[in-house]
Amino acid sequence: MIEIRKGTKNDLPRLFELVMELAVFENGQDEVTNSVREMEKDGFGERPIFEFIVAEEDATIIGASIYYYRYSTWKGKRMYLEDLIVTESKRGAGAGKLLFDETIKIGKETNCTGMMWQVLDWNEPAINFYKKNNADLDGEWINCHLQF
Repeated sequence: MIEIRKGTKNDLPRLFELVMELAVFENGQDEVTNSVREMEKDGFGERPIFEFIVAEEDATIIGASIYYYRYSTWKGKRMYLEDLIVTESKRGAGAGKLLFDETIKIGKETNCTGMMWQVLDWNEPAINFYKKNNADLDGEWINCHLQF
């Protein structure tokens, strides 16, 4: 049975393992500069900037949803889903759907007007998952970023 619960500081080492697993899947492991120590500061410090929930099976974390809040001048408070991760051996068992639904529930409970996220254009399983969950996939906007 899969249980969903709020993530704790003690979960950070396993959460970071999942992040690294995702980075390998996306061929970006060399780009990861974050660490468990930084995640502890950023998630549990004086001014936390992200939150997460985990999916557990037999007392083992098999997935996570990492999110934070952003502000849209058009829509107001929004939730941003940074990562929805399920360890590869457990994909397809329902953990992703449970995490996704719980993240949406949290967004509604915290008065968000919606949730946003990104998905790689080649990640067909994720795209199909989001489509199956009635997500609007917008190909019109171009992603921009700067490195500091």
